[in-house]
Amino acid sequence: MPELPEAERARQILEQHAVGRTVARVDDTDAFVCRPHPAGEIDGVMHGLVITGARRRGKALWLETDGGIDLALHLGMSGSFRANGAPSPRNWDRFTIWFTDGTHLALHDKRRLGRARLDADRTRLGPDAADVTRADFRRRVGRGRIAVKARLLDQSTLAGVGNLIADEALWRARIGPSVPAASLDEARLDRLRVELRAVIRDALKPGGGSGRGAFARSRRSGTCVRCGAPLERGTIGGRTTYWCTAEQAG
Repeated sequence: MPELPEAERARQILEQHAVGRTVARVDDTDAFVCRPHPAGEIDGVMHGLVITGARRRGKALWLETDGGIDLALHLGMSGSFRANGAPSPRNWDRFTIWFTDGTHLALHDKRRLGRARLDADRTRLGPDAADVTRADFRRRVGRGRIAVKARLLDQSTLAGVGNLIADEALWRARIGPSVPAASLDEARLDRLRVELRAVIRDALKPGGGSGRGAFARSRRSGTCVRCGAPLERGTIGGRTTYWCTAEQAG
């Protein structure tokens, strides 16, 4: 599933291929992807508007327009944006914007789990995980009896952290994923924030991505690449979770 790094790369595609262009028409006929809008509603609203910005918070993406209307976009589980390509087979281009210069941009999504909607509410999203301040991280993450991994995955706490990034950051910080969030002192919370931001920076480098860090190699081998101890597997926050039995014992 796309996490913050994949969403940022998608935002860059939107910025390159949409910003500064005028909307000629929109194919919004997929009622499931465009819910709750009926077919033609997004097309009618967006027609003639100029795209002025491509923004992201966490995994949420949106295009700003000169009409003050935002078009919110979400990649779902496996979606991607494709610019100026041939029509995809089997109607896998679920939502397409054509511009007056003849170019177009499509949300390509085999599984049909992406979304496109007007002026989506983002007030429930926490701060972006790549930018969260130390004080805000301490306040938001270090509270409650919930497992710290479940807290990291809560998009109202931090926006953009998914399963792979959470496991990698906790492993780097040597913190067990099931440790109650409120039990972490400021020093451990600060270390977790530093490692989380480092994981995101690494994932944003060319050739990087979620699940391509050192801990991913541990998951494949079943042993910690740092100390050689076996990994444990369980479910935390509804997600499959791995951790080192020696270095993440508590």
